[in-house]
Parts: sequence; C-alpha cells; structure tokens
Amino acid sequence: MLEGASNFRDLGGYRNRHGRRVRSGRVFRSDHLARLTESDRQRLADLGITHSLDFRGTHESAATPYALDGVTRVALSIEPTVVARMQALVSQGIVPTADDTVELMRQTYRDFVNHNAPVFGRFLTHLLEQPSPQVFHCTAGKDRTGFAAVLLLSALEVPPAIIEQDYLLTNRLYRRDPQAEGLTPVHVREVLWQVQPAFLQAALHEVEQRHGGMTAYLHGPVGLGPGQLLEIRRQLLQD
Repeated sequence: MLEGASNFRDLGGYRNRHGRRVRSGRVFRSDHLARLTESDRQRLADLGITHSLDFRGTHESAATPYALDGVTRVALSIEPTVVARMQALVSQGIVPTADDTVELMRQTYRDFVNHNAPVFGRFLTHLLEQPSPQVFHCTAGKDRTGFAAVLLLSALEVPPAIIEQDYLLTNRLYRRDPQAEGLTPVHVREVLWQVQPAFLQAALHEVEQRHGGMTAYLHGPVGLGPGQLLEIRRQLLQD
C-alpha cells in the first residue's frame, strides 16, 4: 500500500465476538515512516492521518527521523531489548542458535507484558483522546507494533484466532532491510525478521498467568478504566 514502508495495513474490517466490525480508516499499523515517497505522503494525507504513534527506542528514532506535514509524531519509546541481549551474547563469544533466538524473542514479549504496559496504556489512551485516523509503528512494525495491535483488537473483543491471523500477516507483508543483511548470522536473522505464534503465546501466557487474563490486564497494568474500555469500543466498532 506504501512504496517506502512495508507492513502497512488498516486494522479495520475484523468482526468481534458479538459480530460488530472494527471501523476501517481509523487505525493503521506499519513499519517505520522515515523512507516514505512523495506519493506515500500524499496517501497518508488522503487517509486523513493526523498522528503517528512511534514505539521505536531513542537511538532508532534518532537514526531514522522523519517529519510529515500535518502529522504529529508521538514518541512512545520502547527500547529494543532483544538487540542488547544479542550483543551481550556475541560479546561473550556466543553465537545464539535458532532456538536461543526464539527464546530471546519470547522473553522480549514477556517484557512487553510485564515492563511496558504503561506505554501501551498511553497508546490506547491516545487513540481515545484523538478520534481521527492514526498510524502506529516501530522499526519493522512486527513486535512492539504487533503486540500493540493485539491489545487494541483484544480491547475490541476480536476473537483470538483472528488477532493471531493479523499478527502473522507480517510474515507476508514485511520487506526486510537489505542494510541489515550482514549484521547477524542467517539463522538468527530468519528468526528476528519474522513473527511466530510462539512469540505471541509467550506474551499471552504472561497476561493470563501473572495478570489474570486480558480484561484484568487492560484494567490493571495497562491502566484503562471500565469507562475507557467502553469508549474505545464505541469509537472503533461499527453499530
């Protein structure tokens, strides 16, 4: 849908467990927006997008900054901890196996749940406070963005199987950055550049076992009040 960004898509169109459809044209997800073409910028303007919600860490944002006319960028920084963990292993002379890398990703998703809930709370609150089309993203639009999408669709009562389906679309839509080709072994990149059900299940297990389920998690660590949860459904679900 965009030339200079991949993994861009509308979260609208899914039906929730009551048969109500998520509104189209309101919330979009993407990878980073620093390489958009002029036609891409016009496309975002045509969609009416007013805010970009950026989950990238401080260094990532500084390395690939962007500014879009008519779009306010909101920093919701979550540092890419899997990179730091990978570097720590390499500094010890350890080359992670594919299984090691999967477990690093699973731990990253557990951290999303247990350490980054307030950031995701600000994300959901911003959608409530700015009822206009918005796009949210990180660098690849797959992990931080993917979990944010999971929380939003869960708040809208979309069935888990459909939520996982949207999550896994990244494997079809994300275009890998050729500049990162030589930075890690091939078997590590094959894990890092994709999403797996195991990553998502690690997060959902934490939500269930440590926080009492998704509704309790949204009300507790994420910080949405009952009225806010009802309001986000009112705004983003068709009648």
